[in-house]
Amino acid sequence: MSEKVQIKVNDNGSLRVTGDVELVDKEGNAFETKASFSLCRCGHSSNKPFCDGTHKKIGFESQPRAK
Repeated sequence: MSEKVQIKVNDNGSLRVTGDVELVDKEGNAFETKASFSLCRCGHSSNKPFCDGTHKKIGFESQPRAK
């Protein structure tokens, strides 16, 4: 059985993905990823879909909580 994947919503930042997961585009082409990586939530990364830290420069704010 494979390791459980975790996606952590970071306050004012990215989605941190940890575990064995395949990230593909609309056409099914796989992105090269590591065991953990961060996805952009702010929409301003120059390396989409990956986070490049731009959220810090633009003042992105979001702190969702599970209910």
